[in-house]
Amino acid sequence: MKTDLLSIAKKAALAAILISPALVNAQDRNWTNMRSYDQSGINVFEAPKDTLTEFDGLKVKFGAGFTQSFQGLKHENTANNLYKMSPGFNTANANLFMDVQLADGIRLNLTSYLSSRHHNETWVKGGYIQFDKLPFNGKIWDDIMKVTTIKIGHTEINYGDQHFRRSDGGQTLQNPFVENYIMDAFATEIGGEVYVRQGNAFGMLGVSNGLIKGNIDSVTVGRDAQGNIVDDNLRKSPSIYGKIGYDAQVDENVRIRVAGSYYHNNSAGNNGNTLYGGDRTGSNYFMVMEQIATVAGAPINPAPTYASAAFSGRFNPGFTKKIDAFQFNGFVKTYGLEIFGTYEIAKGRTKSEADSRDAKQFAIEGVYRFGQKENVFIGARYNTVTAELAGSPEDIKIDRASFAAGWFLTRNVLLKGEYVNQKYKDFAVTDYRNGGKFNGYVIQAVVGF
Repeated sequence: MKTDLLSIAKKAALAAILISPALVNAQDRNWTNMRSYDQSGINVFEAPKDTLTEFDGLKVKFGAGFTQSFQGLKHENTANNLYKMSPGFNTANANLFMDVQLADGIRLNLTSYLSSRHHNETWVKGGYIQFDKLPFNGKIWDDIMKVTTIKIGHTEINYGDQHFRRSDGGQTLQNPFVENYIMDAFATEIGGEVYVRQGNAFGMLGVSNGLIKGNIDSVTVGRDAQGNIVDDNLRKSPSIYGKIGYDAQVDENVRIRVAGSYYHNNSAGNNGNTLYGGDRTGSNYFMVMEQIATVAGAPINPAPTYASAAFSGRFNPGFTKKIDAFQFNGFVKTYGLEIFGTYEIAKGRTKSEADSRDAKQFAIEGVYRFGQKENVFIGARYNTVTAELAGSPEDIKIDRASFAAGWFLTRNVLLKGEYVNQKYKDFAVTDYRNGGKFNGYVIQAVVGF
């Protein structure tokens, strides 16, 4: 997916000239079957279903997300061998969005990362086609599609509700905090999802390849450290996942949403599953709890960089061969107060392990928005992970408390900041995270449209 920036710029300029009439119309059109990239997209989960808008020709709409951060974090561990940091600006992140109304009730989305911590060059995140109507004649198809939406592509899978509130590269405007969860469930996979919505209830069933990208590689047996075969499953199994929930606007000032999600893969090839490591942009905490030296103080070669150590502050349980995961979410909004909670349990292993391990995550956050247009907010979040590490005699634990505040200058421009305190507990003495902790602040200037 790596592309040449100059070539992209030339093609984008040519495309803008060719489709400029459609673009002008598109900006005035009410795109009711998509989640907006500005403030109006906050607390929107699945893309709304649109069956009423009349199609009057192909329409194209471009959007973008930009984030510039200033970081003042400090960290420490028992071994005193962490990356040396000082306050400063981080690499700016940028996303490009393209939405196309292809036909009546049929929309296409393409998202690209223009610049990110993990990949400074342009990469395509993924894309999908959403069908709110089908181009078939017949009352049966009309009746089915009144309650059904079909989504197909290589795109962000809909596991859990938290991924709708996370930062994704330059698109951070809809996250009231700076960083995502410690155990960040997010993946782009090739597959399809079918949604059924009836009143306030909804359900979704999805099937994907279970991998961040497609491949035709053969699967090899898994061996332990001694060379013994512990996994002779040579299949590449699809991932099967689903969600059920209830989302109701109880009255003018109260909204309640509850949802439960499940994700399963029995054999993701050669350690190919990335449910907890699928982010190709990176953490918004740069280089915290990253090691800079090995035994006897000898520097790591090559030394860690912003790109190679892109997921600072997060924890990936490493369930890359086999995984079962459940996420339960609750959301309440009353007047300006929002409460969002997550409880997650996951079980899995790598191909070199004989037995599965467990990981659990809990998070609760409260955000209060005030002002005539809820353009100012304050928030607090507590997030904790308990997990079993391979070869570790006891479970490890990571706790994070964060406090945030933000101000929307316009619906497209946000200034926000966060203070965070994270601690690592019960890691083995030989693990560099033993006695680890970090704290400090991050300030972000964000644009989304």
